[in-house]
Amino acid sequence: MSLGFYNLTGGISVFSFRQTDDSEQVAIDPQRIPAHVAIIMDGNGRWAQKKHRPRVFGHKAGVETIKQITKHASHLGVKVLTLYAFSTENWKRPDQEVNYLMQLPVDFFDKFVPELVRENVRVNVMGYHDRLPAKTQQAVDKAIADTAQNNGMVLNFAFNYGGRAEIVTAVQRIATKVQQGQLAPADISDTTFSEALMTAPLAPYADPDLLIRTSGEERISNFLLWQIAYSELVFTDRLWPDFSDQDFDQAVQEFQQRDRRFGGVKK
Repeated sequence: MSLGFYNLTGGISVFSFRQTDDSEQVAIDPQRIPAHVAIIMDGNGRWAQKKHRPRVFGHKAGVETIKQITKHASHLGVKVLTLYAFSTENWKRPDQEVNYLMQLPVDFFDKFVPELVRENVRVNVMGYHDRLPAKTQQAVDKAIADTAQNNGMVLNFAFNYGGRAEIVTAVQRIATKVQQGQLAPADISDTTFSEALMTAPLAPYADPDLLIRTSGEERISNFLLWQIAYSELVFTDRLWPDFSDQDFDQAVQEFQQRDRRFGGVKK
């Protein structure tokens, strides 16, 4: 397996690691677990095609990985796990696949919410909910309500979400406040802008510390464009249905080896 990260001073750097088997432990520091981990769950379709099955077969398998990684991240002490489940661009996919993806939250939450309650995990969903089918909206709203009292990790789904659209919406909200005299242009700041984004309810963990993308692609794909300004980026060749607890731990281990200076210089 190859893991890489984006070096702000020198482009893409790629590291090679041998794949861990299911019995192998990865050494990570429990005191330095990233508070917010975001994952671009990529490779479901290719996983299915390699097995000569329809793409939806890969999405079904990917749901099982979501369940596994959610529980593992929660047990490690992650505060927020954000999963890129459906983008504003995914509507371009074939109707059969889109319809299947719209049904997935209905089936997923129906079966997994009781376990999330036992795990003390709270569900949050960000994106343009009003454009989702009614059954999908109802499933999302019920999962949020059923887990609202949980105070452990937040499982945050980005569903019908796009980073550019989110930024445009934030600008519109701020412009409306200026137009109504509630905010002066000179008072617009990083904080003001962050508070207008869909991740604002996740504060103080609104910005990911670590972003993982599976399947070997090394791009952001319109995901959390503002929020990942100082995130550590890790790319893995592992397709999402094959992504394991050990793969997650290895990404966290890579995160812990980074020298995070946030534009400054350490003394």
